Amino acid sequence: MVRFSRVLRLYSVFAASQVQRSWLNITQESLRYSSTKAAPHFTRMEYQDAVCTLNTLQTNASVLEQVRRERGPQQLQLQAMKGFLQRAGLTVEEVDHLNIIHVTGTKGKGSTCAFTEQILRSYGFRTGFYSSPHLVQVRERIRINGQPISKDLFTKYFWQVYGRLDETKDCHGGSMPAYFRFLTILAFHIFLQEKVDLAVIEVGIGGAYDCTNIIRRPWVCGISSLGIDHTSILGDTIEKIAWQKGGIFKPGVPAFTVKQLEGPMTVLRERAEEIGCSLTVCPELNEYSVEEGVLRLGLAGEHQRINASLALQLSHSWLQRRCVPDKHLPAAAEFSGVTQGKGFEPSPVMLKGLADTEWPGRTQTLRRGPITYFLDGAHTTGSMLACARWFNEAAAQREHVAEGPVVRVLLFNATGERDTAAMLKLLVPYHFDFAVFCPNITETIAMCNAADQQNFNVSVENMLTRCLDNQQSWRLLTGQQGEKPEAELLISGSLPLPLVTEQQRPRGDTLVFPCILSALQWITQARDPVLALPGKRVIPVKPSVAAKASPLREATEIHVLISGSLHLVGGALKHLDPVSAS
Repeated sequence: MVRFSRVLRLYSVFAASQVQRSWLNITQESLRYSSTKAAPHFTRMEYQDAVCTLNTLQTNASVLEQVRRERGPQQLQLQAMKGFLQRAGLTVEEVDHLNIIHVTGTKGKGSTCAFTEQILRSYGFRTGFYSSPHLVQVRERIRINGQPISKDLFTKYFWQVYGRLDETKDCHGGSMPAYFRFLTILAFHIFLQEKVDLAVIEVGIGGAYDCTNIIRRPWVCGISSLGIDHTSILGDTIEKIAWQKGGIFKPGVPAFTVKQLEGPMTVLRERAEEIGCSLTVCPELNEYSVEEGVLRLGLAGEHQRINASLALQLSHSWLQRRCVPDKHLPAAAEFSGVTQGKGFEPSPVMLKGLADTEWPGRTQTLRRGPITYFLDGAHTTGSMLACARWFNEAAAQREHVAEGPVVRVLLFNATGERDTAAMLKLLVPYHFDFAVFCPNITETIAMCNAADQQNFNVSVENMLTRCLDNQQSWRLLTGQQGEKPEAELLISGSLPLPLVTEQQRPRGDTLVFPCILSALQWITQARDPVLALPGKRVIPVKPSVAAKASPLREATEIHVLISGSLHLVGGALKHLDPVSAS
């Protein structure tokens, strides 16, 4: 085991350097064609050049750890953001004209934004939608009328913003905005240039000091369900996190939230009173009046109902305040205590918007012959509980009509400081026949990993160690005994990563694969035609590992839950949905 740990460290460090050198070479090649002059002077630049240059704004894992230790006052972050905004040729006043809906939360904020955007787009408005993270391509973060901005437009606007920042950096100590800050500035620039009627803006992390919070005059604010996440930044209690989330409230701007625990709700009330805005708790979805039929949602899962209610309140408030001003409505929504929102009768357009909403990677189902993939980027204990319930209900419906044996497989990874053991514990009762773990690496050949999915914020060593820790947690949770798994040989001609680790257990197997593709290929056993397309590299496994897959080859259906990380889900979709990857 000592030898394996030592080998793993060496292999991982080497792998990380290979990946970073690979993309550094691409970026340097790209920058040969760039100019330090004004933005229009950037020539011969294509989408991948823009993405590779964008990736230079990511922080190397070791540097990021040092920054975390030496982080200055959070209040200075917004001041720095305003400086970068001005250097990019934008003003806060211009951003205020985007008719913004600003949304934060721990669970469901992205789904709430997706519902809200679809409702207002259904009315005929030209919408902008900024979200994070992306699944497959970075341009997914910036959407116009529900569609990721085109590669051509992304490239055009990227160099406009990057050029302005680059030509002014020498006057500002060589500083450039970090990855998320840059994309936020880029989103504002694109929405202004594309003349959207409104912009739905999802907070990145927290709220009070998130770089999206340079917004001064949104039309309405929303907070989805709160939970524990990003504790090193937001605080280690849900009350501290609620304080950060309530930081997006603005004087006189109505704010809506869903039912919260007593502690965080008290904090939100205090924040609303301090800032001077109304705060309304959304009703349950069944409190809305629907004349005909049933209120249908485009997103599956019981937990999406409260997100839909929040979206109805946000869109209804925006429409009232922005489009049909009512003389009976106060000009400013001042604090008067926390009020309980009432259901109303949604218009047919609103109902259509809720039914038409799509949000990939969240309670998403893909059917490929005998294989059904259930994809959800749940990455907190609260969201994982909702995901597990959704999966169990959806999978059980299919299993009731299956004409033979059904195998359940968990494909899992988690990143950052999250309590993965707690998340895995929630999944144990759902009787998975196999638990498979892999890092958020799409393929073991460096050049096959698209620039859009490159992440320098975590080392390959850390990713692989995390997978082994997750496997060990699963084995302990399921009562498995025995020695820890041993490493297999390297894959020839690829990044030097362990091929697969394995451990026999009484009720199935746990395996660790070096990348998402190798895990998917083993799980599907050539039964998914998309993964068997010409040109798809088949990654070899030992005969003993292949033998363990006999239940997968014999099953009438295979149900695969892919969860724990939106980056894992995105990497899987790159292989499972070629359209989104193109």
